[in-house]
Amino acid sequence: MHPEEIKYYLLGGNDEELFREADKIRKRYIGKKVYLRAIIEFSNICKNNCMYCGIRREAKIKRYAMNGREIVRCAQYAEDLGYGTVVLQSGENNIYDKKIIDIIKEIKETTKLAVVLSIGEKNFKLYREFKVAGADRYLLKHETSNPNLFYKLTGRKLEKRFECLKILMNLGYEVGSGNIVGLPWQSIDDLVKDIQIFAEWDFDMLGIGPFIPCSGTPLENFPPGDAKLTLRVIALSRILTKNAHIPATTALRTVLGENKIIFRCGANVVMGNVTPEKYRRLYRIYPGKICIFQDPENWLNEIKDLIRESGLKPSGEKGESLKKRKKNKESKVKMAE
Repeated sequence: MHPEEIKYYLLGGNDEELFREADKIRKRYIGKKVYLRAIIEFSNICKNNCMYCGIRREAKIKRYAMNGREIVRCAQYAEDLGYGTVVLQSGENNIYDKKIIDIIKEIKETTKLAVVLSIGEKNFKLYREFKVAGADRYLLKHETSNPNLFYKLTGRKLEKRFECLKILMNLGYEVGSGNIVGLPWQSIDDLVKDIQIFAEWDFDMLGIGPFIPCSGTPLENFPPGDAKLTLRVIALSRILTKNAHIPATTALRTVLGENKIIFRCGANVVMGNVTPEKYRRLYRIYPGKICIFQDPENWLNEIKDLIRESGLKPSGEKGESLKKRKKNKESKVKMAE
């Protein structure tokens, strides 16, 4: 798809046509399954100071760090509920660099779950150790393809983010990236580039959600990202990437509510929060997150009903990558060394 065509649809050229095509592509390349994944937000401690994030280093919030036993129990609970995949997510910190290895091992030894990590930028050695321990996938969103905007918002270099993504791919992870739609100072051309990057890198997973301003951050007074524009980014990403796993992100569901339109735009994954409530309410990366006080089992039953009402099938399978590229055998040899 030509950049000008992408831009045309992003600007609302023909939503009905766009969403219909995205739904058609999802059905053709993925089928009717919507994969259910459990997320454990195991720590809100973060060394970074991203301007948009409610758990940024300078945020005046109560911090927590779950211990290994708590995390493993949550994973086991997720499996009992019928999930096939667990996502371990935290603020970016060095506290768990070694602890997470034992946590991954124990989850793998006591469950049949696929393990996804979402814990930020690390070095090659740690990424390799996580993979050897049993981690299957890694989510590291690039947030915006504009290097100047990325630096302005995070104080870090976008180049390093893509270096990490490359390392993860070479180590044989299923790799996810993603962006935030509607960031202050973000242009439509930036979003066009984001979508092109999704296609060029051929990511296994994409996390796409709207910007939600959070009190206590430098961006608290900026307007939120537009939900309809976010749906267009999801739809275009589905059309261009064909079979990437694209979640109906919590941020988008927070803005729209549990709305069937998300699945009709190409999303095929939903994440349910199994973090204990006493911690869940403290992982406040943005305000108003849905499901904070809802029982995980009740929420799961409700989302399954919504998926069925959308004409789709909820699935607790692991939902491995649908990409056909061969894994790098040499990287697996290196990991074993």
